[in-house]
Amino acid sequence: MDVRIVRLQLRHTWTTTMASSEFRDTVHVAYRRDGITGRGEGAPIVRYKESAESARQALESLRPLVAAADPWRFTKLEAEVHRRIRGEYAARAALEIALFDWIGQKLGLPLYQYFGLDPDDAPITSFSIGIDTPELTRQKVREAEPFPVLKIKVGLATDEQTIAAVRSVTDKPLRVDANEGWKTKEEALEKIRWLETQGVEFVEQPLPAAMVEETRWVRERVRMPIIADEAVLHPSDIPRLAAAYDGVNIKLDKCGGLLPAWRMIQIARALGLKTMLGCMISSSVSVTAAAHLAPLVDYADLDGNLLIANDPYSGVKVERGKLILPRRAGLGLIEAA
Repeated sequence: MDVRIVRLQLRHTWTTTMASSEFRDTVHVAYRRDGITGRGEGAPIVRYKESAESARQALESLRPLVAAADPWRFTKLEAEVHRRIRGEYAARAALEIALFDWIGQKLGLPLYQYFGLDPDDAPITSFSIGIDTPELTRQKVREAEPFPVLKIKVGLATDEQTIAAVRSVTDKPLRVDANEGWKTKEEALEKIRWLETQGVEFVEQPLPAAMVEETRWVRERVRMPIIADEAVLHPSDIPRLAAAYDGVNIKLDKCGGLLPAWRMIQIARALGLKTMLGCMISSSVSVTAAAHLAPLVDYADLDGNLLIANDPYSGVKVERGKLILPRRAGLGLIEAA
């Protein structure tokens, strides 16, 4: 197992309610056995006290376990990894993605086929527009012309100006992500009622994750669906959120990989919730892994690789917003020239 940190350079400064950055560091894993290399990636989330370096150290601590493990008994390995390291879900995701890439290649099957899915069922992905000045927001929206649905980051005092800038250059359907930016239920109610007049399909995480009861109060007073993001990390989170949200945004980096994401999709469906696959800013390794599960979900926001300028691989493609999964075995990655 090889572990390394890769610095991904952003095409534009990326700003949300949480931070502003020019680059993101992710951790990459190469798992080699029988002449086959499986590749995985995890994008650590600062909000959950994870970093690329802490992910690297966690993976290094697992080296003897991984070397001795039978990759075909991945459920047993997953349980042992969970026992040995707490937190570090991006590290777990990187390792698990690499193992599944190896398994798919060994079997000669794309991962979507291994999971019994039809790649043509993958939904349209939105394209994300970070918080910026009105002028740069308009520029970003124009650059995103090939995408039929946009995801707009909000959550600051400039929300109205941001949406006005977007609407000045497009009438496309919008999805809005507040990233916990609105701090009271009254503010969230006012903002969402206004967004309902702006051609917005749904809003993600309007209030801080801990404010579940307040979110339920808002939900009872608006027509727009509310999707949980920061409030939902793991399969066990979903049942308690069902009364406050209409759907959940599942990310491999939050939950720890493909298997936990699969479980979350099934639990959410059983509870009548909409499902969405999201991503962090990462390369085509992580985004392609999530895309192999995309035929299972209602919505996709799998554009993290499109926001960077130095993607080391190519995998899933996007044509007019439609996710086109690779037909090659495993993840189906090709190393960049």
